[in-house]
Amino acid sequence: MNNATDAATDFSFTGLTPDVIANALASVGVDPRSGLLALNSYENRVYQFIADDDKRYVAKFYRPARWRDEQILEEHAFTAELLAEDVPAVAPLELDGATLHYFEGYRFSVFPSVGGRAVEPGDMNELERIGRQIGRLHAVARQGEFKHRGTINADYFVTQSLQTLRQTELIPEGLQNAFWAIAEPLAEQLLKTDLAAFDQQRLHGDCHLGNMLLRDEELTFVDFDDALTGPAVQDLWMMLAGDDRQERWMQLDALVSGYEEFCDFDARETALIEPLRGFRIIHYMAWLARRWQDTAFQRAFPWFAEQRYWEQQVLAMKEQLAALQEAPLELRPNFNC
Repeated sequence: MNNATDAATDFSFTGLTPDVIANALASVGVDPRSGLLALNSYENRVYQFIADDDKRYVAKFYRPARWRDEQILEEHAFTAELLAEDVPAVAPLELDGATLHYFEGYRFSVFPSVGGRAVEPGDMNELERIGRQIGRLHAVARQGEFKHRGTINADYFVTQSLQTLRQTELIPEGLQNAFWAIAEPLAEQLLKTDLAAFDQQRLHGDCHLGNMLLRDEELTFVDFDDALTGPAVQDLWMMLAGDDRQERWMQLDALVSGYEEFCDFDARETALIEPLRGFRIIHYMAWLARRWQDTAFQRAFPWFAEQRYWEQQVLAMKEQLAALQEAPLELRPNFNC
């Protein structure tokens, strides 16, 4: 790969060599003293290193043709707002007066390397603490709006995802009928979701335990790559775990108890939990299918091309269709709508 035009369409990062990475960092005055440690990031390419100032940093090279510059910068501005309001979040560093940089057609940012341990699915006290942190994040999020980032909607997450899945050759031939026999009625139900009936706000977008770090007994948010606009419950529902309805009700109760210390919660949004879960199930399959040409995905998700995975997805969609027929979880009466 010899020019910036090729790099700008280098979907699988084939031209992002160690020399290119080092030269890109040098172009903004960052000189790695250690080697580059590739971190687990499939959408982008992310590397940790120690610089000549003996501090650890992370360089993030954005997947070409995914986000526009305006969308990336809007994410950066959001994380800067959070830090300004003392909400722990990892934001890119400003180098040479900018947070987004360009080198030979690639776009990249440099972040401080933030240590911490993963948050384990914990007890109700832990969920209440998580709820408080998300409430703090949303209190800042509601002070502004995204103009360039996407919005949660059924067309993208369901309709377009199914179009992608119809084009993939990865669904085993013997499972095609069973797959579509459940995917189509599930999609039909999901498309009835009236997201417009609920307030929309800026969100982390992919708020699960893997995107939180526990540092000095404080939760820090990482990876705002999927930040978007949508209902508040999108940043809450992925904290609920287990198949027992009573247990999930208790988890939701603890989560919202903490959340409402900083931000009001519209209890009607509990009706969106299962539809949003359905959105994610379908969209995740389509996301992997769209990225399958990237060999990094083939190495990281080899099971995606195996029959067992698709059998499990048929079962998951059946269970999700059944969940959509159940009454939504309800909060305690003292939570106001």
